[in-house]
Amino acid sequence: MFLEPHFKGQRSGWIEVICGSMFSGKTEELIRRLKRAKIANQKVEIFKPQVDTRYDEQKVVSHDANSILSIPITHSRKLLDLSEGVSVVGIDEAQFFDQELSEVCQTLALRGIRVIIAGLDMDYLGQPFGPMPNLLAVAEYITKVHAICQHCGNLATHSFRLANNNKETIVLGEKDVYEPRCRTCYHMGNILNLQVNSEEKTTP
Repeated sequence: MFLEPHFKGQRSGWIEVICGSMFSGKTEELIRRLKRAKIANQKVEIFKPQVDTRYDEQKVVSHDANSILSIPITHSRKLLDLSEGVSVVGIDEAQFFDQELSEVCQTLALRGIRVIIAGLDMDYLGQPFGPMPNLLAVAEYITKVHAICQHCGNLATHSFRLANNNKETIVLGEKDVYEPRCRTCYHMGNILNLQVNSEEKTTP
């Protein structure tokens, strides 16, 4: 379990990244850390991308239905204006933000703010997702969480898209669209999808 670091005389903030596949508990861990900060009487502000309206338009909500009020924003630069006088900044679904998010978070950390970020490290193709690679590179603390593979019960690291006819990188959805899979089951699913697509193309 992550415990907040205490550095005597530290003048700057830092960046924490919580990453993993879908259904791995990223948002749950983000909410836990933010609530601990509130218990410690620290001023906390939470943000999420405006595009993410799956559970609620304003709240950050985990798959276990825990929630915390947030501010939806369209661009990471808005974080700089909305974080004045704040001790802790939480950011959910970071993969949906623009590429400037890493630079913005570093600016916030230099202001002495603790920045806690949660996001998918890989998209449905198994490729690094949005600004997450840069955030992982500059973060002081990284927590990789895992779901359980729906096919074999091993630790899941990938988000497998069940509908293979949509090639858009960002497709919002829950268990009706995605399921967590381990590396092996993820690649087996991709091979099966390729076979199905090939058969559909050759069928008269």
